Amino acid sequence: MRLSRIHSGPVLDFFTADFTTKLELPLAGTEVSAGFPSPAGDYLEISLDLNIELIKHPAATFYARVKGSSMIDAGIEEGDLLIIDKALEPKDGAIAVCFLDGEFTVKRLAVREDGLYLMPANAEFKPIKITDDNDFLVWGIVAYIIHKPRL
Repeated sequence: MRLSRIHSGPVLDFFTADFTTKLELPLAGTEVSAGFPSPAGDYLEISLDLNIELIKHPAATFYARVKGSSMIDAGIEEGDLLIIDKALEPKDGAIAVCFLDGEFTVKRLAVREDGLYLMPANAEFKPIKITDDNDFLVWGIVAYIIHKPRL
Protein backbone atom coordinates (compact mmCIF):
# COMPACT_ATOMS: atom_id res chain seq x y z
CA MET A 1 0.00 0.00 0.00
CA ARG A 2 1.31 3.42 -0.93
CA LEU A 3 0.93 6.31 1.56
CA SER A 4 0.82 10.02 0.72
CA ARG A 5 1.59 12.58 3.45
CA ILE A 6 -1.19 15.15 3.82
CA HIS A 7 -0.21 16.93 7.07
CA SER A 8 2.75 16.99 9.43
CA GLY A 9 2.48 18.30 12.98
CA PRO A 10 4.22 18.08 16.34
CA VAL A 11 2.13 15.11 17.56
CA LEU A 12 0.91 13.31 14.41
CA ASP A 13 1.89 13.00 10.75
CA PHE A 14 -1.19 12.23 8.57
CA PHE A 15 -1.32 10.09 5.44
CA THR A 16 -3.87 8.85 2.92
CA ALA A 17 -3.48 5.49 1.26
CA ASP A 18 -4.03 4.04 -2.19
CA PHE A 19 -6.70 1.40 -1.55
CA THR A 20 -6.85 0.30 -5.19
CA THR A 21 -3.84 -1.95 -4.77
CA LYS A 22 -4.32 -5.52 -3.63
CA LEU A 23 -1.82 -7.33 -1.46
CA GLU A 24 -2.95 -10.78 -0.51
CA LEU A 25 -0.63 -12.44 1.97
CA PRO A 26 -0.74 -16.07 3.11
CA LEU A 27 -2.47 -16.66 6.44
CA ALA A 28 -1.52 -19.69 8.50
CA GLY A 29 -4.31 -22.27 8.41
CA THR A 30 -3.99 -22.82 12.15
CA GLU A 31 -4.00 -20.44 15.09
CA VAL A 32 -0.73 -19.49 16.77
CA SER A 33 -0.72 -20.16 20.50
CA ALA A 34 0.45 -17.42 22.83
CA GLY A 35 0.41 -19.91 25.70
CA PHE A 36 1.56 -23.49 25.48
CA PRO A 37 2.77 -24.69 22.06
CA SER A 38 0.22 -26.53 19.95
CA PRO A 39 0.64 -28.74 16.91
CA ALA A 40 0.93 -26.61 13.78
CA GLY A 41 -0.05 -27.41 10.21
CA ASP A 42 2.68 -27.42 7.61
CA TYR A 43 0.59 -25.56 5.06
CA LEU A 44 -0.82 -22.15 4.27
CA GLU A 45 -4.25 -22.23 2.71
CA ILE A 46 -5.92 -18.84 3.19
CA SER A 47 -5.02 -15.42 1.80
CA LEU A 48 -5.56 -12.19 3.71
CA ASP A 49 -5.70 -8.67 2.26
CA LEU A 50 -5.03 -6.13 5.02
CA ASN A 51 -6.84 -3.39 3.05
CA ILE A 52 -10.03 -5.43 3.26
CA GLU A 53 -9.43 -6.65 6.83
CA LEU A 54 -8.52 -3.30 8.43
CA ILE A 55 -10.27 -0.67 6.30
CA LYS A 56 -14.07 -0.59 6.61
CA HIS A 57 -14.65 2.91 5.18
CA PRO A 58 -11.89 3.63 2.60
CA ALA A 59 -13.07 7.18 1.78
CA ALA A 60 -13.11 8.09 5.49
CA THR A 61 -9.90 6.32 6.55
CA PHE A 62 -6.55 7.97 7.17
CA TYR A 63 -3.28 7.00 8.78
CA ALA A 64 -1.21 8.91 11.31
CA ARG A 65 2.30 8.27 12.62
CA VAL A 66 2.52 8.99 16.38
CA LYS A 67 5.01 11.40 17.90
CA GLY A 68 5.28 11.61 21.69
CA SER A 69 4.44 9.47 24.71
CA SER A 70 1.11 10.66 26.13
CA MET A 71 -0.63 7.36 25.24
CA ILE A 72 2.03 4.76 26.08
CA ASP A 73 -0.08 3.04 28.75
CA ALA A 74 -2.77 2.45 26.09
CA GLY A 75 -0.18 0.67 23.93
CA ILE A 76 0.38 3.65 21.62
CA GLU A 77 4.05 4.54 21.34
CA GLU A 78 6.26 6.89 19.34
CA GLY A 79 6.39 5.76 15.71
CA ASP A 80 3.21 3.66 15.83
CA LEU A 81 0.84 3.86 12.88
CA LEU A 82 -2.79 4.65 13.68
CA ILE A 83 -5.61 3.68 11.34
CA ILE A 84 -8.20 6.42 11.84
CA ASP A 85 -11.79 6.01 10.68
CA LYS A 86 -13.72 9.28 10.42
CA ALA A 87 -16.98 7.37 9.82
CA LEU A 88 -16.99 5.86 13.33
CA GLU A 89 -19.05 7.61 16.00
CA PRO A 90 -17.18 9.15 18.96
CA LYS A 91 -18.17 7.60 22.28
CA ASP A 92 -17.02 7.49 25.88
CA GLY A 93 -13.82 5.46 26.15
CA ALA A 94 -12.91 5.61 22.47
CA ILE A 95 -9.38 6.58 21.45
CA ALA A 96 -9.76 9.56 19.16
CA VAL A 97 -7.68 11.89 17.06
CA CYS A 98 -8.88 15.36 17.97
CA PHE A 99 -8.20 18.84 16.66
CA LEU A 100 -7.74 21.09 19.69
CA ASP A 101 -6.87 24.78 19.44
CA GLY A 102 -4.95 24.44 16.19
CA GLU A 103 -3.16 21.17 16.96
CA PHE A 104 -3.95 17.48 16.51
CA THR A 105 -3.72 15.12 19.47
CA VAL A 106 -4.61 11.51 20.20
CA LYS A 107 -6.38 10.83 23.52
CA ARG A 108 -9.13 8.71 25.07
CA LEU A 109 -12.54 10.43 25.19
CA ALA A 110 -14.11 10.65 28.65
CA VAL A 111 -17.66 11.92 29.00
CA ARG A 112 -18.28 13.09 32.59
CA GLU A 113 -21.13 14.92 34.32
CA ASP A 114 -19.18 18.17 34.12
CA GLY A 115 -18.19 17.82 30.44
CA LEU A 116 -15.85 16.15 27.97
CA TYR A 117 -12.26 15.32 28.81
CA LEU A 118 -9.34 14.16 26.68
CA MET A 119 -7.54 11.58 28.78
CA PRO A 120 -3.87 10.73 28.30
CA ALA A 121 -2.59 7.25 29.06
CA ASN A 122 0.58 8.34 30.81
CA ALA A 123 0.74 9.65 34.40
CA GLU A 124 3.14 12.42 33.28
CA PHE A 125 0.30 14.13 31.38
CA LYS A 126 -2.86 15.74 32.74
CA PRO A 127 -6.41 15.32 31.39
CA ILE A 128 -7.67 18.16 29.20
CA LYS A 129 -11.18 19.47 29.89
CA ILE A 130 -12.89 20.74 26.75
CA THR A 131 -14.64 24.09 27.27
CA ASP A 132 -16.57 26.52 25.10
CA ASP A 133 -13.34 28.51 24.77
CA ASN A 134 -11.63 25.65 22.89
CA ASP A 135 -11.58 25.24 19.13
CA PHE A 136 -12.36 21.51 19.25
CA LEU A 137 -13.31 18.71 16.87
CA VAL A 138 -13.21 14.93 17.14
CA TRP A 139 -11.47 14.32 13.80
CA GLY A 140 -11.68 10.53 13.79
CA ILE A 141 -11.65 7.37 15.88
CA VAL A 142 -8.63 5.08 16.10
CA ALA A 143 -9.75 1.77 14.61
CA TYR A 144 -6.37 -0.03 14.78
CA ILE A 145 -2.86 0.54 16.07
CA ILE A 146 0.09 -0.96 14.21
CA HIS A 147 3.47 -1.13 15.88
CA LYS A 148 6.65 -3.08 15.67
CA PRO A 149 7.40 -5.35 18.61
CA ARG A 150 9.58 -3.63 21.17
CA LEU A 151 12.69 -5.73 21.76
